[in-house]
Amino acid sequence: MSPFQSIKTWKSSNDPNYEAKARRVQELYDIADGKAVPGEGDPEVVICVDEFGPLNLQPHPGHQWAPAATGPGDQDAPRRRRRRATYKRPHGVRHLMAAYDLSTDKLYGHVKAHKRRGEFLTFVRYVRSLHPMTQRIAIVMDNYGPHRSTKVDTRVGDWAAANNVELAYTPFYSSWLNRIEPQFTALRYFALNGTDHPSHQEQGSMIRRFILWRNHHTTDPKLRKVIRSASLIKRAKVA
Repeated sequence: MSPFQSIKTWKSSNDPNYEAKARRVQELYDIADGKAVPGEGDPEVVICVDEFGPLNLQPHPGHQWAPAATGPGDQDAPRRRRRRATYKRPHGVRHLMAAYDLSTDKLYGHVKAHKRRGEFLTFVRYVRSLHPMTQRIAIVMDNYGPHRSTKVDTRVGDWAAANNVELAYTPFYSSWLNRIEPQFTALRYFALNGTDHPSHQEQGSMIRRFILWRNHHTTDPKLRKVIRSASLIKRAKVA
């Protein structure tokens, strides 16, 4: 038996502040998990935020139920549905802005046509409204441009300072540190696999229905299994 195994490569982080950023994110998770007591200035609630997409109108591969294969197939009524070709996609894309509240194990999401700084600020204002203003929260997210303040546009930092919010950024190329990622795996598994939506409205409706179902069935064995497997895989990629 060969002592070698086939693995995929992964991109290492070139963030000069990798250790500090990763340590702070882990500290926040320890607070959220009840493993650490919040110190002075620490948040009481930790929320992970990220975007999922782009959401195209395209057929997604997946499993389906079909009659058992017995005898020769019928070309006019095939047992297995063929996925349509998508040479042209004239309907544009959408983006899901999502937040995973670790204190309540709830997922929230808004489907938007764009994911610019304005849309991001609108979404985090909604996320902030989920908890009293006196309760300090932390938002864990990646370094995507609209998530950050710049010399030209300081709105994100100004909003956080004025609303009792700590912004915790994961290191570059370290999306596996964001706990919302396994939730996206579950969304793809339950809501998108095997679908071919004719419109963004229908696709968005399916995503919203999944989020509603997921928040009312957080202990569902299949849901927990998919999330747990996705979490293990993401951690294993950098082990």
